[in-house]
Amino acid sequence: MNCLLMRESPMIIPLNKEKTVYDGFITVMEKDFRIRISLPPDRQMKQAKLHCCWQMKRLLHGYQHIVKQRLQHSTNLMAFILELRTVLEAALKSQAGCQSFSPPQYYSQLITEMEILGWDKLLFIDAEFRMLKLKADDSAGRQHAITVKLKSKYPTEAPEFSADLPVPLVITWNSQSTLASVHSQFLLNVEALSEFWSVLDEIDEQTWVLEPEKPTKADSMRRIAIGNNVSIKVQIDPRHPKMLPECCLLGAEHVVTPLRNKLNANMHLWNPDCSVLQNMRDVLEIEFPSPSTHEKSNFSVECGICYSYRLESAIPDQVCNDPRCGQPFHQVCLYEWLRGLPTSRQSFNIVFGECPYCSKPITVKMITGNT
Repeated sequence: MNCLLMRESPMIIPLNKEKTVYDGFITVMEKDFRIRISLPPDRQMKQAKLHCCWQMKRLLHGYQHIVKQRLQHSTNLMAFILELRTVLEAALKSQAGCQSFSPPQYYSQLITEMEILGWDKLLFIDAEFRMLKLKADDSAGRQHAITVKLKSKYPTEAPEFSADLPVPLVITWNSQSTLASVHSQFLLNVEALSEFWSVLDEIDEQTWVLEPEKPTKADSMRRIAIGNNVSIKVQIDPRHPKMLPECCLLGAEHVVTPLRNKLNANMHLWNPDCSVLQNMRDVLEIEFPSPSTHEKSNFSVECGICYSYRLESAIPDQVCNDPRCGQPFHQVCLYEWLRGLPTSRQSFNIVFGECPYCSKPITVKMITGNT
């Protein structure tokens, strides 16, 4: 058997006199994979253990049960090696285009560029050295990350770039570009949005933000609590963050109407030299509840139908307009409730019915996609 093994797989050799540990390379379709096979003292294949390189592990993902089965049922090591070759060949052929590993120059180029940029800028790199995440700190101390997906012909072929930004990422790539130049360009993208993030930082720190619950650096919307069941949704323009944002007041009509009238009447008072938060205070003539003066639980009101605050990603945004009731609901909950009532009616995209609590008239817009 050892003679056959040497003839068929000359790069796999025993490491001990007992010939229970074999190490070396198995070649399949001109690709070499490092393996080690440990046999029990009686050299029965049922108790053998296979150790392989990460490339082979990745290639055999989805084939593990077959390999394990062949390991247990092969009569000897030579038979298993032949079986393993067959499985590897099938796995390689199943890969689109039988992708090959990058040449050594690819990895040396990548390591050289990272040494120039600085390894402290590297947040993550995958096992194939194809995807990197680089960090960059802006002038305000905020940390940002850019994902770089390298192509097989890197650096002659431009990588793909992505980042958590509210505007499209702009990276120019040419024959002289490196990871260091990508990092520098990313910093320019980030610094151009510094004022935008400063506006949102102030809102996040000094008000109760209801949505999004965990904002990312790409989020330009904030829904801010004004009072119980009353809030304002603002959409900040990343390019012009100090200008008057898109505003939408949410809550019972008897509460929202006076605020909407103030917003329309005082819009001319908006001062781009002041912060967005201060401008909203002046225009609406209110003080926003803040973490230093109020508990968030005062504004986290449960839906009157499903009895929960958050339904997937939605929070209650519909309110009974009767001042004595003011019960909040999720739009989808109220829509399904009203649609199930025999007394409800529908006109265009609005469903009319009665509040589940006070029986006063209440309406809700039809959910997009429902008929």
